[in-house]
Amino acid sequence: MRAAVTARVLAAGLAALLAAFPGAASADAELGRHLSSECVACHQLSGRAVGGVPAIVGIDQQSFTAMMDSYRRKERPNVVMQSIAAKFSDEEIAALAAFFEAAKKK
Repeated sequence: MRAAVTARVLAAGLAALLAAFPGAASADAELGRHLSSECVACHQLSGRAVGGVPAIVGIDQQSFTAMMDSYRRKERPNVVMQSIAAKFSDEEIAALAAFFEAAKKK
């Protein structure tokens, strides 16, 4: 019971903080943009799938995060993606997810 109350208070505090600093949410996407240079070497920023490499532009954050976690756990069979995903922290994957979700297909 006490943990649930603490979680609600923390969630409310985070929501208030994000409301007070609207740029905070975009900071994650900005970090994601910075980190995305390796991603866009293969995954087209235009949002097109090319040569068997799937599009990731516009993918929702939850799906992106789940896929990257699957690569880190080596549940998805792609050695290149497994090694790339292993380099990123949870925060960095969340930032990449925010960036790619916000990116628009061209």
